[in-house]
Amino acid sequence: MKLKTLTYSQTHRNSRSAFTLIELLLVLVILGILAAIVVPKFSGRTEQARVAAGQTQINTFGTVLDAFEVDNGYYPKGKNGLNDLVTQPRETPNWHGPYLDSVPMDPWNRPYIYECPGKHKPASYDLMSMGPDGRVGGDDDITNWQSTNQKK
Repeated sequence: MKLKTLTYSQTHRNSRSAFTLIELLLVLVILGILAAIVVPKFSGRTEQARVAAGQTQINTFGTVLDAFEVDNGYYPKGKNGLNDLVTQPRETPNWHGPYLDSVPMDPWNRPYIYECPGKHKPASYDLMSMGPDGRVGGDDDITNWQSTNQKK
């Protein structure tokens, strides 16, 4: 019966097959640095995408509200006028809706603000999202009218 003897290099190779604590910590530090560099760049894109989605939704509302106006001769009245796009108001015999399945929330999960007649567009309506800060006024509001302090 012959016993196999292990050489130093075979023994040394078997003990080096695992990662040391220092190597694992070094990898974690490198991953943390990469995350600190990459995450802020993508978070800015998320807010830009929400603003673009809000502008697109306001433009879509414009198309739908114009269709309502063509059918009925006027835009939905009052602050709750967007609901007239989903359910038929009593005084609209020419209503050909529903024009929307439901009234969507803005990208920040807040309701759009609708007024007819509008303060900024008295011949039609005002429609806005309060934007990221959730307050009326300021340069982050998304509106259907041109404002001097609004970002473009």
